[in-house]
Amino acid sequence: MDSRYDIQRRGGGGGINVSGGSVGGSPALTGAQSRRRKIPPRPADYKLQIIIIGSRGVGKTSLMERFTDDTFCEACKSTVGVDFKIKTVELRGKKIRLQIWDTAGQERFNSITSAYYRSAKGIVLVYDITKQETFDDLPKWMKMIDKYASEDAELLVVGNKLDCETDRIITRQQGERFASRISGMRFCEASAKDNFNVDEMFLKLVDDILSKMPLEVPNKALSNSILSLQPEPEVPPELPPPRMRCC
Repeated sequence: MDSRYDIQRRGGGGGINVSGGSVGGSPALTGAQSRRRKIPPRPADYKLQIIIIGSRGVGKTSLMERFTDDTFCEACKSTVGVDFKIKTVELRGKKIRLQIWDTAGQERFNSITSAYYRSAKGIVLVYDITKQETFDDLPKWMKMIDKYASEDAELLVVGNKLDCETDRIITRQQGERFASRISGMRFCEASAKDNFNVDEMFLKLVDDILSKMPLEVPNKALSNSILSLQPEPEVPPELPPPRMRCC
């Protein structure tokens, strides 16, 4: 994997704990001096929201959990409404705190999940390479993006379940053609089960987001890049006018 996309893992804070007697002839430290000093973690330079959308059963939850926790569940339950996880990564010398939102694929939850589009800096649109109907639903999801999402949101379409290559119905070329029709959309295939291309796709999406942002971000501007952990579960009353990305 490209070294630019390596996830930096930070250990806990350290310090020397000295107790009782003396060390090397030096007097023992007492009181506040003997307490372990912990260096507070560096605050995030950016706080970004990424939303994962797509039809039911395409593996949205599995992709999120593989990226955030490096886990995979064979019998994942369908998401009800929305769920989220937090992941901190480092790219371009910046510390980024990601809120990754997993949305329900059933149409009855659209009135809830649409409220999460507007603050998303990145949108991952997922289909199942073994199910034609999930690929046929992509234009429907693009209409949701056009209606509710910010125009400058980075878009990525993902053909998931590459581990089921023998059952493939949607060719890679079909996925590439779909993405090529939409301005600025990237395409890739992945497998949450085999952990193939999962880190790479998320980190490339974040890298694309950062490429459009200023190198130095004032503290006040951070609030514009993050959605509250508990937003109102209704469609916002004021939405940007619809725009058409897709032909």
